[in-house]
Amino acid sequence: MEHQSKSLMSRLPALVVALVIIGGIGVMISNAVSTPDQDAVAELIIPNLSPAAETGKQVFDNNCAACHGANASGTDMGPPLAHTIYNPGHHSDAAFFIAAKNGVRRHHWNFGDMPPQSQVSEDELTSLVSYIRELQVANGITYQPHNM
Repeated sequence: MEHQSKSLMSRLPALVVALVIIGGIGVMISNAVSTPDQDAVAELIIPNLSPAAETGKQVFDNNCAACHGANASGTDMGPPLAHTIYNPGHHSDAAFFIAAKNGVRRHHWNFGDMPPQSQVSEDELTSLVSYIRELQVANGITYQPHNM
């Protein structure tokens, strides 16, 4: 019995190293699978919209849906805005105005840069943000403080 115990003890460091390597590979795979650009938006709950948000949906459908998808669910050309990354604590309402006015450099996703959307007026943006926020809230996306 003592011989078996020594044998196990002598192999223990190699076993620990193997487990750490296997665990590290698992973490790497997990991180690769859950990057934002690969997150699928679960089936969205489409809420009854306020009049402002209903107008915003029309603005979105006419100007944004081609890239950001129906109901802001994303496409292969643009990220889903009905995603926790766009919660008000990380992307304020003003961020949507700035994005439409100035465009956006790729930063969370691998879709490339978004060009300015100068055809969308400030009033339209106000209603568009109402639409996105109501859609987010219906899907459990609420304010979360942004921590870097």
